[in-house]
Amino acid sequence: MKRICVFCGSHVGNDAAYAQMARKAAQAIVAAGYGIVYGGGGIGLMRIVADAALESGGEVIGVIPHALARTEMAHAGLTELHLVTTMHERKAMMVDRSDAFIALPGGFGTMDEFCEVLSWRQLRIHDKPIGLLNFRGYYDALLALFDSMVREGFVGPHTRGLFIDAPTIDELLAEMFSEKNLP
Repeated sequence: MKRICVFCGSHVGNDAAYAQMARKAAQAIVAAGYGIVYGGGGIGLMRIVADAALESGGEVIGVIPHALARTEMAHAGLTELHLVTTMHERKAMMVDRSDAFIALPGGFGTMDEFCEVLSWRQLRIHDKPIGLLNFRGYYDALLALFDSMVREGFVGPHTRGLFIDAPTIDELLAEMFSEKNLP
């Protein structure tokens, strides 16, 4: 089965719309025929994504370090839950078990994961599609920073194009898996 790795927050945000967005994203991913790989947490948007995917009949694989299994309350009801030793092992296993990546709104951890898979694609460690769900303009400032990196000569236009961004999950999935964006 093909799987999409979802990076997202361990918090739900200050607006209930984020929870609704996470639920809809998980449902759309499963409806498109994909399983979900994620950080294994049972809190925040992570739990909402996992629960919505499971309720929709999807496969959900969680990967969580032992040290976070308590603080992020490892989700006990997943298709598979892998406990690893380090964050590096977590990210490597998530990448290995995924065919694509989508970042929903989140914090520093979400940014770390998104930027790492983007850097790995730039370095040709993988050639898997990457998407950024810019729900309600959440990532507008980040996208402006990336555009500034291009203008200032630190990132090439081709490299800036290694990921897709869209305001809705339906648009993001359609664009990520269009013929012109598949490796």
